[in-house]
Amino acid sequence: MSHPLRQLVPAIVLASFSALAVAVQPLNPSQLLERMAAAMSQMSYQGTFVYMRGDSVETMRITHVVDENGIRERIYSIDGPQREIIRDKYGLRGLMADGKTVMEDALVAGSIYPDIPLTGSDTGEHLYRFTTGRKARMAGHEARRVNIIPADRFRYGYEVWLEESSGLLLKWVLLDNARRPLAKLMFTEMRLGADIREGELQSSTSPEAFRRLEARMPSGASVYSGPRWQAMALPPGFKLTLHNRANDSSGGLYEHLVYSDGLASVSVYIEEPLEESTAAHGLSRLGTANAYSRHVASKHVTVIGEVPSETVRFIGEAISPPQPDG
Repeated sequence: MSHPLRQLVPAIVLASFSALAVAVQPLNPSQLLERMAAAMSQMSYQGTFVYMRGDSVETMRITHVVDENGIRERIYSIDGPQREIIRDKYGLRGLMADGKTVMEDALVAGSIYPDIPLTGSDTGEHLYRFTTGRKARMAGHEARRVNIIPADRFRYGYEVWLEESSGLLLKWVLLDNARRPLAKLMFTEMRLGADIREGELQSSTSPEAFRRLEARMPSGASVYSGPRWQAMALPPGFKLTLHNRANDSSGGLYEHLVYSDGLASVSVYIEEPLEESTAAHGLSRLGTANAYSRHVASKHVTVIGEVPSETVRFIGEAISPPQPDG
């Protein structure tokens, strides 16, 4: 072997090992979350999951199909009271046999999954820190953990476990500021793609038993654009993302504001006070959600969200009525 060639061989070997190292380099948290978003919007899957919140435990079944007909989804309870959600091109319909459900808030919001922001640690406000954790086997699949750690006391954190090959979410845990679990959703069985049974999209319950699930607005309401009531201050990173305002048929005001930091969301309702709620004031707890109520300018203000109590109190105290010339 000539001298130049002997010098070239180690360089070729070193370059090969370097390329291999790049090829097997694990994805960073933002890339993992991007894969999760793509998988959840583009893949068909089916499985059984357990949802735990406080002393409540529910076992649910989901079939989610994405094809030329768009997105079709059915979620129904396996144990306890009959609960069922159907989502298709005709909208969102629900059946709650007991009139209420601990899953109702997550289901009606549009997904059983938390709305994870994809910007990860790249967000300019550094509201959350994203890290990767260990691998584990879940529902017959290899999964990788991503930790979502809040930067301050105004928001909760998450642990999410993503299926290794597809990025689908197999488990999430909602964590309080002390990293204690508040709620958990975990798949016990999962089928992907061609393995799913589309027949499970069909409900055995009469269509007449379902009701359309819509945002609560007063009957006969006239809707206006532009918020009148506003938060004069907000916790870091929270911004107004949704607004509805209406006058009902009796002339009463109704206004709904949603503030979000990209992951956590807080709803604010401004309504005419009910007679039985005239004394309502202060903090309360609804499952993993906190609420804060008070009266302002003859209206009843309720702030609720899956955030720490300090956050709903902060926003509730900052809500201000419209100015005289508003």
